[in-house]
Amino acid sequence: MNDTNQYNVAVVGATGAVGLKMLETLEDRDFPIGELKLLSSSRSAGQKLTFKGREYTVEEAVPESFDHVDIALFSAGGSVSKKFAPEAVNRGAVVIDNTSAYRMAEGVPLVVPEVNEADIQNHKGIIANPNCSTIQMVAALEPLRKQLGLSRVIVSTYQAVSGAGNEAADELREQSMDFLNGEDLKAEILPVKGDEKHFPIAFNALPQIDVFQENGYTFEEMKMINETKKIMHAPDLSVAATCVRLPFFTSHAESVYVEVEQSGVTVQNIQDLLDQAPGLTLEDDPSTQTYPTPLTAAGKKDVFVGRVRKDLDHEKGFHMWVVSDNLLKGAAWNSVQIAERLVANQWL
Repeated sequence: MNDTNQYNVAVVGATGAVGLKMLETLEDRDFPIGELKLLSSSRSAGQKLTFKGREYTVEEAVPESFDHVDIALFSAGGSVSKKFAPEAVNRGAVVIDNTSAYRMAEGVPLVVPEVNEADIQNHKGIIANPNCSTIQMVAALEPLRKQLGLSRVIVSTYQAVSGAGNEAADELREQSMDFLNGEDLKAEILPVKGDEKHFPIAFNALPQIDVFQENGYTFEEMKMINETKKIMHAPDLSVAATCVRLPFFTSHAESVYVEVEQSGVTVQNIQDLLDQAPGLTLEDDPSTQTYPTPLTAAGKKDVFVGRVRKDLDHEKGFHMWVVSDNLLKGAAWNSVQIAERLVANQWL
């Protein structure tokens, strides 16, 4: 690693939806970069991208790409991470991986800085960035867990198409135009590109994100369940999830039901905890129709929470509405936050 308080950074998957947001966020945060490498598959190599006014040529990722790299941000799919993350670590880099490849691997910290920043220091070269829908939920749950205890979480998600990549966003645009023009809708990407059947997303709702598991849950739902328990160090927490894709471009929304352990908790108590928590913005006033939406959250780094209300039948049950930009807090910003904490705490 260099000694000038600047760090050589590689972005793997630089031309993808999350990779582009990573670059935008690194520039916005003025991250102390010495040398920057933009890496991709051979298919995207040769593209030109601009960072801080300088043009860079995207290179094909090979093992030697990670020589002299301090921090490598990965967002190019799990197979790429499994192939190249160990290569990067062997060459001295710390990998922050935005895929599912290492999230549940033993010994790999799974980190949302507002929730479990201290776990970063236990890394052995790889730090995993959680699923986008998990990140925003645990950020909203953590202040409640810390002060009131949590016994149960049930979440239903309303997820943007950008979570499935640029191709899914393009498919929504094309299908919307075809629908409005009275033409047949062609579906090739959603719900899962590699699955057997595809359905239109335009003017539709798809209750499948990722592939189905033997237990009837999708992989996305199991990611939310298992990742939440790992991040919060709460293996006995009851978590259930239903994940749905909806036809909008950016920001995931979630209806979250929680049961706290303490008795006598009020809506005001919950709102106060959320309002004071780092990385959260409370937007909650039914009298003025104040609540977050995917459109109002887009382009912002915070997690937004509203519609806090007490369950009518369970004394310790509460409902809330959680919204965040899935490409920012759900991916790029959370990754850069981890990098910032690595540097600030000298945990490289």
